[in-house]
Amino acid sequence: MAESRARSRTAIGAPLALGLALRIAFITNAARVAGDTLLYGDIAKNWMQFGVYGFARTDTGAVPTLIRLPGYPIFLALCFKLFGPDCYFQVMLVQAVIDLLTCLLIADLARRVFGNRAGLLALWLGVLCPFTANYVAAPLTETLTLFCIALAFYALERWRAAGASWNRWLWIVTAALSYSILLRPEQGLLAAAVVPAMIWLATPFTEPRRLSRVVPIVAASICVLLPLVPWTIRNWRTFHVIQPLAPRYATDPGEPVYLGFQRWYRTWAIDFSSTENVYWNWDSDDINIDDIPSRAFDSDQQYNQVDALLTTYNANNNNTNPAIEQAFDKLADERIADDPVRYYLAMPFARLADMLLRPRVEMMEVPLHWWQWKTQPRRTALVLAYALLNLAYLLLGLYGLWCWRRQRWNGHAALAFATIAFVLLRCAMLLNLDNSEPRYTLELFPLLQLWAAAILRDRPASSPAQLS
Repeated sequence: MAESRARSRTAIGAPLALGLALRIAFITNAARVAGDTLLYGDIAKNWMQFGVYGFARTDTGAVPTLIRLPGYPIFLALCFKLFGPDCYFQVMLVQAVIDLLTCLLIADLARRVFGNRAGLLALWLGVLCPFTANYVAAPLTETLTLFCIALAFYALERWRAAGASWNRWLWIVTAALSYSILLRPEQGLLAAAVVPAMIWLATPFTEPRRLSRVVPIVAASICVLLPLVPWTIRNWRTFHVIQPLAPRYATDPGEPVYLGFQRWYRTWAIDFSSTENVYWNWDSDDINIDDIPSRAFDSDQQYNQVDALLTTYNANNNNTNPAIEQAFDKLADERIADDPVRYYLAMPFARLADMLLRPRVEMMEVPLHWWQWKTQPRRTALVLAYALLNLAYLLLGLYGLWCWRRQRWNGHAALAFATIAFVLLRCAMLLNLDNSEPRYTLELFPLLQLWAAAILRDRPASSPAQLS
């Protein structure tokens, strides 16, 4: 027995050690403290020091904001309290530990559903995944969001095993769902996938359906939303608006929201390079018409119009105005009328495909035009390897899901459909986004790893070896 336990510890410890080494390598060689990281950091520091949930934009001090939810600033404030202000290196180390816990949760979930070998496969797939590991080196919401996703599905399975009623796992599911919404507004989709699965588990078709069995789920659902109440009240008192989540276009009340350019952008945008060169630069930096692909123009006249508008925009200190926005809105109307299928179907699905299949090197020092093999052969080879690895994770996950289906969900149909529902809901949400960013599909990887584990399903989950 002692020898078996030693082997189990080694089987778990070895991948964890390699996973930690991978994450430390990213932290020491590819740390990224810029952009939204500094915005979150400013909010956390101003909240701690002055009691103002905002960021410093004027000489008079912090300006209140609601463009970011409080979940990640709370995490940063705790880290700053423990380690000191701007201790981003320590924040990244904490995120590395959290990410490894995410891997352990998915691995033990796979063990409980599919058996020991499957659990170890999920563990290796998780700890050696460079795409999720890379994000621990960027103080952003992604690492904590992945943890909440893994914890929610893990606790869902433990809640089922404990009788699908009042028990501690009910509240752990609740905490995971609630905090995930505080991290990112679209994480309400996680609750939309998990809560119906809980109702399914609490009211099985083979037993009499009683309303009392749903009471714990109703209580948990209310608790999921409770943290948004003080946030909504704060926004009403500060800005006199009802805003329970962050606004879609990240603008505070009173700031102008011009949508003409965004509509025109959606008529042609597909790839991440357009997001970085065009979308993110709008209303803040120069935009070069050479960075806009030819598919953005249905005629030479449209090209000349856009060229003139961008010339005016660049000469106006990179500031848009109602006249420019109206012109872009008119161009969008023309292009949508010319080809509505392109706008409503082709472009959204092309953007989703780009987010799913594009090499996930957006956090690395890799040029956007990485495919220029002659000028940068090593980097091109690295990016191609990342692309193939990303494709491998997707294919393994889908094949594992097919294997799980062939096993008739192995007695875990509610869990299976909850994971599928989350993936489908998230993809449907991404079809409505203007900008293509690979990080928006990063949340699928814990579930891809779980699905892939079904390939190695072995003996029942009553095996004594533990992964948690």
